[in-house]
Amino acid sequence: MSLSVNIIKRLQGFTLNVSFSTEAGVTALLGASGSGKSMTLRCIAGVEKPDEGSIVLDGRVLFDSKQKIDLAPQARRVGYLFQRYALFPNMTVLQNIDAGLSLERDAHKRKVKRESLISRFHLTGLEGRYPRELSGGQMQRVALCRMLAGEPEAILLDEPFAALDSHLRWQLEREVRQTLAEFSGVALLVSHDRGEVYRMSERVCVLNKGTSEPLRETRDLFEKPKTLQAALITGCKNCAPAEIAGERLHVPDWNNTLAYDGTANTETTHVGVRAHYILPCEANAENAIFCRVTDVADDVFTRVLTLLPAGGSATIRAEMSREISDRFSNGDEAWFCLPKDRVMPLTETHKI
Repeated sequence: MSLSVNIIKRLQGFTLNVSFSTEAGVTALLGASGSGKSMTLRCIAGVEKPDEGSIVLDGRVLFDSKQKIDLAPQARRVGYLFQRYALFPNMTVLQNIDAGLSLERDAHKRKVKRESLISRFHLTGLEGRYPRELSGGQMQRVALCRMLAGEPEAILLDEPFAALDSHLRWQLEREVRQTLAEFSGVALLVSHDRGEVYRMSERVCVLNKGTSEPLRETRDLFEKPKTLQAALITGCKNCAPAEIAGERLHVPDWNNTLAYDGTANTETTHVGVRAHYILPCEANAENAIFCRVTDVADDVFTRVLTLLPAGGSATIRAEMSREISDRFSNGDEAWFCLPKDRVMPLTETHKI
């Protein structure tokens, strides 16, 4: 099972330009709000029409601007779970699920599928209720049932947990992960929550202001982002302009030149270091920077220090355990290490 998406759609304010090919399993679209993630799903589902390009699902052409092919949504065999689930408010749970079985003409088969889905998603006893009588979690289960009833070859999940509180999000995320693990087709997950993406997906396509970056394995993307946008969207709190200085990176805002592992080139424009890798050190440590502590703030389980490098113009955020950070107060000065193997050379944007 495979999905190939190469589309352009001109929108107010920016042009959506997305290109990726993926296989069975979960692929995430990760980007800031307004980067084009949901619009990409809507184009794949057939709810929106691209201006140019093609969409091919397991060899079937769903859309091709040159061949003038544009299959109707119901002919695409694509299941779409909307952010707010989009259940029919005047239909019961049973009727909503039946709507997903509309293409199954055999009454017995339809009944067997319906009962199997109701049992699988723990909806027994709720068949006669209307959406307004359901909890957020129950509505999501009904929406998943209706989506899977049509036996789609691809499923699209658009911020599936956005409408839920934190406790319910975690519970339903586990259930959806199980559903996706049993699904043999292509699944696309849209999210701006990096934690969800890390836990649920195998591959990630970062969208930056409407333009897609190359598909990356999820763990690899988080460990070694290559662009500034990828670093920021995966949670890197320390990014600054940088330039190649021999075998090191000169960072004017931090008034320092850093050693690094990995690859940098003439297109390198920034450096990134994740806050939880920065720790106090001795003056002679590699990549030691002398800093003044300008702020100390407790996070839920850690402490956040804001550090101003000597002679620098921009601060650095360091997150560490309270046991390590207890000795620091505002105004203190000390050496802090930015580990060589955690210094990330970054480019401004992906070069297409």
